[in-house]
Amino acid sequence: MLRSLVYISLVFLLLAATIAPLGAQTRTARDTILLGAVVEGKDTIPMIFLPDVYKTDRMLKKFAKERRKYDMLYYNVYKVYPYAVTAADVLKDVDVNLAKIGDHRDARKAYLKTVERELNKRFKGELEDLTISQGQVLVKLIDRQTGKNCYGIIKELKGGFSAVIWQSVALIFNNSLKREYDPNGDDKDMEGIVRELEAANYHQYQYKLQQSQLQAKRN
Repeated sequence: MLRSLVYISLVFLLLAATIAPLGAQTRTARDTILLGAVVEGKDTIPMIFLPDVYKTDRMLKKFAKERRKYDMLYYNVYKVYPYAVTAADVLKDVDVNLAKIGDHRDARKAYLKTVERELNKRFKGELEDLTISQGQVLVKLIDRQTGKNCYGIIKELKGGFSAVIWQSVALIFNNSLKREYDPNGDDKDMEGIVRELEAANYHQYQYKLQQSQLQAKRN
C-alpha cells in the first residue's frame, strides 16, 4: 500500500513539473496553427483538409497470375532484345557480303565459318545462360527484326539438313525455330514492350555497354 502511494505521488509530481513550465511559456506566432473554418450560426468550426486515402481489395487470383506473367515477359524482352537487334545487324552484313562473294561455294563456306566463330566467341556463354522462355522470346524477336524465322535463316545459310537438326534440338526444349512474330495477336504485349524499348533507344545503350566490355577484355 505504501509503495502504491509513493508511485502515485511521483506521478503527480512529474505531471506538475511538466505542466507548470508549459503554463509559464509566452505564446508566439509560431505557437499558432492557422486553420480554415466554417461558421455555423454562432459556432466557428475549425476545418482542415486531409489527403485522400485509397483502400483497394486484394487483386483477384486470376488477375495476379496475368500480372506475374506480364512482368516475366517484360523482363525476358529486356534481356534478349539486344541480341535480336544484333542478329538483325549481323544478318544484314552477311547478306551484303555473300552477295559480293557470289556463287563461290568454298569462299561462302569459309566466310560463314568465320562469322560463326566470331559470334560464338562473343555470345556463346551468354546465350547458353538464357532460360527456355527467354529463348522462345528471342526466336520471335529475331523474326520481328529480320522478317525471317530462325529456321529459314539457318536453312538459307547452312542448308536444310542443319535447319532440321537445330529445329529438332529446339523442340526438345519446348521451342520452335519456325515461330513467327504476331504483333497484332499473340505477341501484342511483346510488341508494346519492344516499342517502349525502341523509344528509349535501349538497344543502343546495351550495344555500347557490350562494346566497352569487349574492349575491357581485350585490354
